[in-house]
Amino acid sequence: MAINKAMRAALKTIAYLNLNVDIKKSYKVERHFENLGARLRPLPTEYSVWDHVVSSGDYEIPVRVFLPKKGKPRRLLLFFHGGGWVLGSIESYTEMCSRLAGASSSIVVSVDYRLAPEYRFPTAPEDCYAVARELFLGNGLLHVDPSNITIIGDSAGGNLAAAVSLMARDRGEFLPPRQILLYPATAADHSENSPFESIRTNGYDYLLTSKRVEDMLELYKGSGADSVNPYFAPLEAADLSRQPRTLIITAEYCPLRDEGEFYGKRLETAGNQVELYRMKDAFHGYMMLPPHFVHVKKTYELINNFLDN
Repeated sequence: MAINKAMRAALKTIAYLNLNVDIKKSYKVERHFENLGARLRPLPTEYSVWDHVVSSGDYEIPVRVFLPKKGKPRRLLLFFHGGGWVLGSIESYTEMCSRLAGASSSIVVSVDYRLAPEYRFPTAPEDCYAVARELFLGNGLLHVDPSNITIIGDSAGGNLAAAVSLMARDRGEFLPPRQILLYPATAADHSENSPFESIRTNGYDYLLTSKRVEDMLELYKGSGADSVNPYFAPLEAADLSRQPRTLIITAEYCPLRDEGEFYGKRLETAGNQVELYRMKDAFHGYMMLPPHFVHVKKTYELINNFLDN
């Protein structure tokens, strides 16, 4: 389904507003309304939904578990939400995670990692790693065969999934067998100097702007040295060997499109198994749309084929 004139105008309007809203000043207000809207929506009745915490040092990381009531789940998806490391929560992603659980016949575990700028890098990837470690080493959250666990994330969550896979390889405690990265952020530079053309062609008129990505990265960054840290920007990794079997889905009109695809090509060059798919006529964040949208349906199909194979 192509983007029609009405949708294109709406996307351009939202992008214009994003260009003129300073996320560095507005993030608390945006969080408030995002979570308020999520809490006003009832929890899905076709799923068992329960909250848990994973201890990491002196902090307890909230997680939300989604279990389809019908059928027997065949696997577990460990989900890291998007929101530019500044927005997003298990509340605002409850609908998407519940639909994902049903569409993939999976248990979904959604991680409420700490957000920037209150908690800058590397807090978010360390929180995500702590939950992954709990699951893969079987330390009490859910006793699931590690071979049936896949890590998945969208946008900033895709960045965190890639970071966790690199951290797992480097620390040697476990290694996820599969990762799914949905329109992930993998680079540190989203300015006009970026080597990726989609930053310029898609960075102004399609919902997410390049400027907003840059501003969120500034809020997320702990120091100047983070820009070359592969756990901050996975494309900075000199070595991408021994990574999970990977599915990367990008969106045609997303500013992050080219860096996501380049990350997939680099993974493949390093000897990993990679499936790469560009969603035609799609824009950043499309998985938050209702499940009847063609792009959402196609994504579930791609995810299931990837998991089944």
